[in-house]
Amino acid sequence: MKYGYMRAKTRAVAAAAGAALVVVPLTGAAAAALVAQDLTVDSVTPDTLAIETQADAASADLAAVSGTVTASDDAEFELHTPDIDVEADPEPVVVAPAPAANTSRSSSSGARPVAQTSNVKAAISGSAIIAEAAKHVGDPYVSGGSAPGGFDCSGFTSYVFAQFGISLPHSSGAYYNVGTRVSSPQAGDIIVSPGHVGIYAGPNLQIDAPTHGKTIQFRGIWQSNPTYVRVTG
Repeated sequence: MKYGYMRAKTRAVAAAAGAALVVVPLTGAAAAALVAQDLTVDSVTPDTLAIETQADAASADLAAVSGTVTASDDAEFELHTPDIDVEADPEPVVVAPAPAANTSRSSSSGARPVAQTSNVKAAISGSAIIAEAAKHVGDPYVSGGSAPGGFDCSGFTSYVFAQFGISLPHSSGAYYNVGTRVSSPQAGDIIVSPGHVGIYAGPNLQIDAPTHGKTIQFRGIWQSNPTYVRVTG
């Protein structure tokens, strides 16, 4: 190694000069400096020897502080920790499902039946159509029914008018295309709404076949903006 070679060269120079030879092992930066310079016997100077002496002193200082570092039992320590803000999770938002839209058919059962009031009696006495329809109050609703003992809405309406020689369709949607539309209905006119048809019996009054589980009855007008149709024989 260059370091051993340099030490040998240093001894040779010192012996030639008649001086006492002090050999100091070089470590760290001093050794690296000498190796980098690739010194020869001719280049050894008092400054070079001073580098070895300084390196030896540094090694002595390191030896003096080597060992185990201990602390007294009553030593105090301070631990610093960062502040952390903790927030609770927000309460979950519960969205209620939207109510199902009512269909025209299911809405037809909304109005309650009307008892035999003076308005009903007046409608029966003032219109032959209403008088005929009133004969079937209490008959059950039957899907597709068009005869006494079981009617659906268009089956009931067409049956009543058939007793006066007036032919009407057995389909509620087809009633938009029959007769003449009127804005001021009279008892015996037809009241038409999407999916349902009945017979107008006076102000806020109609007679019809409502829906499953119901019977032919007089009841209030539940339809919103219905169409009124007048037919004649």
